[in-house]
Amino acid sequence: MRIGLLGTGPWARAAHAPALAAHTAVDFAGVWGRRPEAAAELAGEYGVRAYEDVDELLAGVDAVAVALPPSVQAGLAVRAARAGCHLLLDKPLAVDVAEAREVVVAAERAQVASVVFLTTRFQKEPEAWIDEQAAESGWFTARAQWLGAVFTTGSPFAASAWRREKGALWDVGPHALSVLLPVLGDVREVLSAVHGPSDTVHLVLDHATGASSTLTLSLTAPPAAAGADVELRGEAGVALLPRGSEGAVPALTRAVDALRDAARTGRPHPCDAAFGLRITEILSAAQARLTGEPAGWTTATDGVSPAG
Repeated sequence: MRIGLLGTGPWARAAHAPALAAHTAVDFAGVWGRRPEAAAELAGEYGVRAYEDVDELLAGVDAVAVALPPSVQAGLAVRAARAGCHLLLDKPLAVDVAEAREVVVAAERAQVASVVFLTTRFQKEPEAWIDEQAAESGWFTARAQWLGAVFTTGSPFAASAWRREKGALWDVGPHALSVLLPVLGDVREVLSAVHGPSDTVHLVLDHATGASSTLTLSLTAPPAAAGADVELRGEAGVALLPRGSEGAVPALTRAVDALRDAARTGRPHPCDAAFGLRITEILSAAQARLTGEPAGWTTATDGVSPAG
């Protein structure tokens, strides 16, 4: 599989480029970025071609890995799918439901595979834990805290314009939902969404299994308080999400493997674009509760798989 990288920012440099370059079963074919000089610099580090024309890159690869803001990602993903490229996408798929749905439709029509990279879902220990808990029944409630310190430390992601605009709901909210949905089922309703300190938000969700969950999401936590925790309580007792022992690059390597498998077999991966769309729908409903605007809420009856 020849795969091109779209994006040249901190995430592309820290995760995507190293993972693609080290992967023995794909050919890292080139880089395109919105700033040609940045694309040339990153491509030069790995001895691959820098493309100034994104359509030229799409014409020369089998797949693309996208490391771009969600508002940019959605349009380029549609373009890539129409060019016949399989899609390794970042979270959130989009921050607009209509844009996210366009990606799903384009991928389905072009019959290309898609995987949304949600780090926790591709780490060994958390992935196994999620599968184990999903096999249990009788979960009563869950508590998820995804507390980042992006804006309270010297993180390279603090300069991200979309993160400053959209905050924790859209940046770390997808991670929390990616763990809860496979275990508790689809979200039937966002019962509550309120603001906390700075960009922090608190959500209460009602799930299809009858369980409820509470989420606390932040990018402005004090560094000493940062971290991600998920606790499940039910008939099976109490279960705590284990820490992943590996970083983003090994997890992204597994996501590439998942994309290759989906492309080869034609079987959708649980974290495909349809799952990314469902996350966008749920977060849009939460955003609407926060702002008092219409939600544009849709349920899983539209054929989008909620389970992940």
